Amino acid sequence: MNEILEPGMLVRHPGAPEWGVGQVQSRIGDRITVNFANAGKQVVDGRNVSLELVNNYS
Repeated sequence: MNEILEPGMLVRHPGAPEWGVGQVQSRIGDRITVNFANAGKQVVDGRNVSLELVNNYS
């Protein structure tokens, strides 16, 4: 699923729900940089984590 991610998309980390919703900043290969509401900027290894797309966030 990570291969469809583009900057600006909203995601959740399935292993860290306490991080809240994050906005994708960049995706270079398997390295995805996401700015999470409660955890700040994190670099996620897309080989190990499949981020969940958030469709309706308010």
